[in-house]
Amino acid sequence: MPQLSPLNWILLFILFWTAVLTMSILIWWSTKTYFKGEGMTASSMKENKWNW
Repeated sequence: MPQLSPLNWILLFILFWTAVLTMSILIWWSTKTYFKGEGMTASSMKENKWNW
């Protein structure tokens, strides 16, 4: 197995943590919108005072 240069190790480290952060944000966002989706539809239609 060839050895990597220090710059490649830094780039792999950044890439790994970027992927972990992106996946955790996507999971958080999907669960947040999934659980709030049912309750928000009925209440926001009734309590909507904006004329648009």
